[in-house]
Amino acid sequence: MNLVSLRIITADIKRLVQFFEGVTGITAKWLTDDFAEISSNFSTLAIGSTRTLAFFGEGVAQPAANKSIIIEFLVENVDEDYERVKVLTSEIVQIPTTMSWGNRSILFRDPDGNLINFFTPVSDEAKRKSAYKKVQPLTAVCKKLGFWS
Repeated sequence: MNLVSLRIITADIKRLVQFFEGVTGITAKWLTDDFAEISSNFSTLAIGSTRTLAFFGEGVAQPAANKSIIIEFLVENVDEDYERVKVLTSEIVQIPTTMSWGNRSILFRDPDGNLINFFTPVSDEAKRKSAYKKVQPLTAVCKKLGFWS
């Protein structure tokens, strides 16, 4: 099983999509006026308006109410990204800091208050762990394992 997508429900989809385009540098793909995706080679951040909740039933999700999840992005250079992020939000929770587990990270909030972590592995152990997160295409993995040539 692979986690491939996270979805944020928001009351102001245009504002939130614009924010995530700015902090990630990735242009969103709009599937409808109420649903957009920001995708990398590894995962997708989906953003849906509250109108999409009608498909799931009343009271299923509430926008701007998250206080338990941190959305994390592995980035090349957290210090460089901090310079871009700090002009896009006034809610910097943590300036670039090297954590005891070997990641250098910044924490900030998106316009709906969701906590976002950009991190760069800096210790040897953290770099080794992050190497596992860099997914190879399935065909390359299968070839290495000898399933096909």
